[in-house]
Amino acid sequence: AIAEEAARAGARHLVQISAIGADANSDSAYARTKAAGEAAVKQAFPSATILRPSIVFGPEDGFFNRFARMAHLAPALPLIGGGKTRFQPVYVGDVAEAVLKAIETPEAAGRTYELAGPKVYSFAELMRMVLQETGRKRPLVPLPFAIASMIGCVAQGATSAVNAVVPILPGPALTTDQVRQLKRDNVPSAGSAGLTDLGITPTGVEAIIPTYLDRYRARGYYHRP
Repeated sequence: AIAEEAARAGARHLVQISAIGADANSDSAYARTKAAGEAAVKQAFPSATILRPSIVFGPEDGFFNRFARMAHLAPALPLIGGGKTRFQPVYVGDVAEAVLKAIETPEAAGRTYELAGPKVYSFAELMRMVLQETGRKRPLVPLPFAIASMIGCVAQGATSAVNAVVPILPGPALTTDQVRQLKRDNVPSAGSAGLTDLGITPTGVEAIIPTYLDRYRARGYYHRP
């Protein structure tokens, strides 16, 4: 709808924020809907620039903050699928700059860029990083995909039942679709254009997360973000 209205209004540029892993043939509903969104935008606004970020990190992110909270409250952190899934987290500031560059760079019209940071990490490595930055000692427990899917199914069902009565509660901590996503690495595809093609030097995770995960450190109190 936005792409159609932008075309109708004569907008010169349109940038669509999608996600790495967008795939019309994926078994993940998330990946399929991202691909469908891209296709709809391209049909309505062919010169739109598509940006596909990996996991985005920054002060209010939903990844490092989530697991830092979990490390604060839970006795262990789960390694879904053994923690082998690979990620290449991208800094939110770099994504914002990529949007500006996409608008300012004529060559970016109609192209797709996969945005990622400078380094690839396994899920297990990222969990160890969270524990290090928060000063927590928690065991990392391997959780097979099959068991994680069962937990996700139960969590979704329980949340749906509760939300039928109290609809303002947040969603489940884990869903079956998230488990499906974790079966696939979240890194740029070979040969894809990225941040450097837009003239941006990717920012490393280690340079940023200490600035906001400090609030979860073990000091006998907890700051809710």
